Amino acid sequence: MSSHSFGPEKAAALAWIEDNTEKLSHDHKTIWDLHEPSWREYRSAAWYVERLRREGFTVEEGSGDMPTAFCAEWSNGSGPTIGGYAEYDAVPGTSQEAVPYRKPREGVSRHAAGHTDPHSALGIGSFTGFLAAKHAMEKHGIKGRLKFMGEPAEKMCGSKPVHAAKGYYDDLDAAISFHPHSFPALANSCFWDTHSAPYWSRIYTFECPHPETWQRSGAFAGVAHSHSTARAPGAIDAVCLMYTSSKYTKEAMLPHHGSWSLNEFILHAGHAAADNLAPGFAQIQYSLRAPTLDMCERVFEVLDRNAEHCAAIAHCTVKAEWITRTRAGLPNHAMAETAWRNFEAIGAPQWNEEARAFGREIQKSLGIEPMDDPFMPEIQKLTPPWEGEKAFREQLPSWQKNLAADDYVDYTWHAPTVRLYVGRPTLKAPPGYRYPEWTRYAMGGMPACIDPMWTTAGKVIAATIIDLLTDGTSLAKAQAEFRERTGGGIGGERWVAPLLPADFEPPVNYRWPEYVTTSRGTEWTIPTAAE
Repeated sequence: MSSHSFGPEKAAALAWIEDNTEKLSHDHKTIWDLHEPSWREYRSAAWYVERLRREGFTVEEGSGDMPTAFCAEWSNGSGPTIGGYAEYDAVPGTSQEAVPYRKPREGVSRHAAGHTDPHSALGIGSFTGFLAAKHAMEKHGIKGRLKFMGEPAEKMCGSKPVHAAKGYYDDLDAAISFHPHSFPALANSCFWDTHSAPYWSRIYTFECPHPETWQRSGAFAGVAHSHSTARAPGAIDAVCLMYTSSKYTKEAMLPHHGSWSLNEFILHAGHAAADNLAPGFAQIQYSLRAPTLDMCERVFEVLDRNAEHCAAIAHCTVKAEWITRTRAGLPNHAMAETAWRNFEAIGAPQWNEEARAFGREIQKSLGIEPMDDPFMPEIQKLTPPWEGEKAFREQLPSWQKNLAADDYVDYTWHAPTVRLYVGRPTLKAPPGYRYPEWTRYAMGGMPACIDPMWTTAGKVIAATIIDLLTDGTSLAKAQAEFRERTGGGIGGERWVAPLLPADFEPPVNYRWPEYVTTSRGTEWTIPTAAE
């Protein structure tokens, strides 16, 4: 819809987006090309910090003791504080160029990171909305404060529980969370009642500090070193035992109801040469998505117990450390209604012939008959939040109120929050066919394909911020609902406090996948193999 269909404040914000879309498109491509993974988004975070300062924001770098996080603030006088954020982490193992066929990025390992959701566009969409709202606030004298957070490591649900625990959200009056669509039935809409579920993650570190005490009575066969002794099993065996025993006991962790998933990542396995030495150090990470906090507690009770026993078997010590613990998302219908009114007026994203041609080229490369419109119809239409909710309820048991995982949920317990979804370019599949994931990643780097999504998001976000600051009812209604749902707001009888302590040390020093510089040059953690 034309910006002229709105009042002057919203019209100013939307016109600013139209005038700056080309420059913002280049900004998006900058972040997409950096493709830095969780906790290692140094250049991406620095780009946002520098740009926000140029836009007049005061920026705290490294907020919450997280080197790639930030907290940016801008005020136009006394008024409500509206919060939002950028994400910018990429995902290991998803390297893809913006071309209509499978092609990992030039110059790095095919196992390197790429933007999947893509967080590059998530960040720019939210950034666009806040800058447009700022422009309208300045032009029309709208009082209020904008607080824009840099949230690294979303794929680990990493930064938002830390920011929440350290008080960064306590001064928000409302917050806006945007994400490229994940659910076709809710491609252009907002969450209603069913929000994201808790996500808990923990690393178990096994060490074998005293291998010489494994068998004190062992025969030395006349050789005074470890080559002829019985070697302690050590840390590799501890991790292997942990991995297998937890697979065996997975069936016994939770009752057979509710959708939940448990995944593993082995960070280290060894630190011993090809010799008869006990491996001294190994780490394994477990990450859980489950509908309730009680289910999370039950699973990690079993994992903790498994770790203790596996350590004892392998003659090791074990240390368990949290990586993250999120809460379950809290709905706010008033916020969803405000965003939805603006979404209805703006309309769903639309794709031009350049984007459709790119989609058809992808189909041809996969041996699929090209379609006149290769994009799913769902991403080109609006779905009311309550209609999207029906689609969730059809597949979930009545008791289950939370599904999947995302750490935006920690915002929802500190201020009334809307979870906005906007359709991302997604190809329409022939019957029974599933596209490979690289097709989505490629379209995320193709401006004609991805720009309609984040520009639409920016418009909805800007218009929603202006409503919250000016219409006199939307924000008050959202805050009243927040107080009712929490039993009194922050600290209320139904309020759930952050699950990490205020002195939590963010898990930035683990051996996460990253780009490294050596005498061979800059490369991925897994070196680039000769083709």
